[in-house]
Amino acid sequence: MKQGIHPKNYRLVAFKDMSNDEVMITSSTVSTKETIDVDGVTYPLYKMEISSSSHPFYTGKMKLVDTAGRVDKFMNRYKKHLDNRK
Repeated sequence: MKQGIHPKNYRLVAFKDMSNDEVMITSSTVSTKETIDVDGVTYPLYKMEISSSSHPFYTGKMKLVDTAGRVDKFMNRYKKHLDNRK
């Protein structure tokens, strides 16, 4: 294994799935600006839109995952084109 290629700043980080509020704590080097208290311990917080606990492939539940209104933005942008098809 090559020496000196791996980062040295590993620490425990809380990853929060914003779609179902599940928090997972693992070691990571990801940079964060926020913190969260879990069981009386403060961890750096990284917010995720989707994780294995909410992804339809892993949960078996098919649902529309709309982050930041992307579907609405698309429909508004192409509304005149969609209306002309009728």
